[in-house]
Amino acid sequence: MGITILFFFRSLCCCFFFYAQVFISIDAKCHPDDLKALKSFVNGLQTPVQGWDYGSSSDCCSWKGVTCSNPPALKLNDSNVFSRVVGLELPGEKLRGNVSESLGDLVQLKTLNLSDNFLTNSFPSNLFSLQNLEVVDLSSNDFYGYAPFNITSPSITFLDISKNKLIGEVDPGFCHIAKQIQALKLSSNRLHGKVLPGFGNCSFLEELSLASNFLSGDLPQDLFAMSKLKVLDLSDNGFSGELSFQIGNLSNLVYLDISFNQFSRLLPDVFFNLRTLEQFAASSNNFTGVLPVSLGNSPSITSLSLDNNSFSGSIDVINCSAMVRLVSLNLGSNHFIGQIGSLSSCSQLRIVNLGKNRLDGDFPESFKNLRSLSHFSISRNGIRNLSAALTALQHCKNLTVLILTLNFRGEIMPTNLNLRFENTRLFVIANCRLTGSMPPWMSSSTKLQILDLSWNSLSGEIPSSIADLQYLFYLDLSNNSFSGSIHRSFTQFHSLVNLSNSLKGEIFEGFSFFSRKSQSAGRQYKQLLGFPPLVDLSYNELSGIIWPEFGNLKDLHVLDLSNNRLTGQIPSTLAKLMDLEFLDLSYNNLTGRIPSSLANLNFLSMFNVSYNDLEGPIPSAGQFHTFPNSSFVGNDDLCGFQTVPCKEEFGATSEEKPISEDEDVDESLRSLIKVPLGVGAAVGFVSTAAVCFFSGVVFPRERKWVRR
Repeated sequence: MGITILFFFRSLCCCFFFYAQVFISIDAKCHPDDLKALKSFVNGLQTPVQGWDYGSSSDCCSWKGVTCSNPPALKLNDSNVFSRVVGLELPGEKLRGNVSESLGDLVQLKTLNLSDNFLTNSFPSNLFSLQNLEVVDLSSNDFYGYAPFNITSPSITFLDISKNKLIGEVDPGFCHIAKQIQALKLSSNRLHGKVLPGFGNCSFLEELSLASNFLSGDLPQDLFAMSKLKVLDLSDNGFSGELSFQIGNLSNLVYLDISFNQFSRLLPDVFFNLRTLEQFAASSNNFTGVLPVSLGNSPSITSLSLDNNSFSGSIDVINCSAMVRLVSLNLGSNHFIGQIGSLSSCSQLRIVNLGKNRLDGDFPESFKNLRSLSHFSISRNGIRNLSAALTALQHCKNLTVLILTLNFRGEIMPTNLNLRFENTRLFVIANCRLTGSMPPWMSSSTKLQILDLSWNSLSGEIPSSIADLQYLFYLDLSNNSFSGSIHRSFTQFHSLVNLSNSLKGEIFEGFSFFSRKSQSAGRQYKQLLGFPPLVDLSYNELSGIIWPEFGNLKDLHVLDLSNNRLTGQIPSTLAKLMDLEFLDLSYNNLTGRIPSSLANLNFLSMFNVSYNDLEGPIPSAGQFHTFPNSSFVGNDDLCGFQTVPCKEEFGATSEEKPISEDEDVDESLRSLIKVPLGVGAAVGFVSTAAVCFFSGVVFPRERKWVRR
């Protein structure tokens, strides 16, 4: 019994000592040197760090974003229990100011993440000499000065200093010390010159990004010795010369982007060695010749972007039976020839851009088998048979973007087909010289946001059903032969009344789509937000009036009704289009005055009412003082501003101020208000008034700008 009690007592004592040590460890505070370093860091900022009670708390380990190490087990009588700071992570905290040199005093620091802030100046000089430093992310700030290539931290594995304003050459000499580094991100800075040799010593590097700098020259040969490299991004620089055959040594590559450089000549035929490569982009270089056979037979590639080069030959080199994973194919702006039917066997294709090549032949019916197709452009080629194209493509139920511009020359727009493009959001068949009328099936594209049928020869009336497309915010029917009046329903486009009604999201995924606007210029947009809310009906044969209800389209940015046969007056309600940037009503038969309330349109940068029959003073307030005289020529009775001075009888000067819509009343009403109507006035006053009336002093006899 005594032995049992003794054993129980000893066990109880052991438990007591164990829990005492645990309690002491939990109560450990950060080291005084680390506390001092962090206080110095925050004192160098212009903004406080949310969650840091550095005024009263001496335990920085409890502060937001601070990670401390667990202290070793301590003895019961040990009173100095300290943890060391091993992590400082404050991404996206809107921090402003300089980073103090004191961060280099955090001698046990392993992880530093201050990304996505507004920090400036240069990096602490001693930061990259910390011996335990492993992960550093200082990206997306405003740091400037020379990039820190004097790294002596042997443990560093991850360094991201992208999206800053750093300068200097890329010198990988640090690789002989920081041999463990696995990711190096230097993109979106101001680095310049050649990339120096030395990357061959970074034998564990898996990701290297030098994109969006000012680097130039040939690539160093030891760059191709990093056999573990999976991601290599050299895009948007000035690298030149041939792409080395040694790139085939990077057998673990998954992502390779050399776009927007000056590489030239042939692509090396080494893609059989790159068996894990999934995404390859070489857009906007000076490559020539046919595509390598190994590239066109790569079974691993899912995305291939070779647009804006000088590649030639047939696109049959894309072997769909081998490239079974191909999802995105961008061959636009090259010199490819032949027909496109072979691509219909690439059953996984979702994005296809073949625009601006030399392709020809009838559109293949087999394209209806591309059931995953969502983005398709064959603009600027010589493809024929529009009916066959639309009949086949309507089976691609996921089709979101369809660009057929500059094909099908002189064909008839099919109107008798029962076509349905239920999910299409961008539809462009511009500059094809199509004849016929606007097809009724167009109104069945209920999700349509952007419609461009410009530069054709379509005629007849514009169907009112177009206004029922509730998401449509960009309508370009210019340079056709449409006639009749503008339907009043066009003043009720749901998305232009409230643009928030439009479908959301990016729909172009990096494509550049061409919408031809004139014989010498064009508009290019790369994403949905690049298209301004627009109604362009210019260069047609439309007649009738401009409906006052156009003022309801409050989200409209561009309104072009020029070169038609419109009559009547310019509605003052257009002043309600507060976001309007472009207004062209030139070359019509409009009469009356320019509403003074249009001077309230603060964003209006282009205004043209030339060659109408307008009269009266030109507003000079607001943006009107920025418009050239050419905006008003061809209206003989306009006066003021840059034209002939207005006579006193006009009742307005060239210095008139903008007035509200309610104040923009008829000039005849203004004159009537001035007529003396006092009852019981002296006979002499009445006589004088009568003389004035008949002599034309009160009411001048010829005032063409007075509305009747």
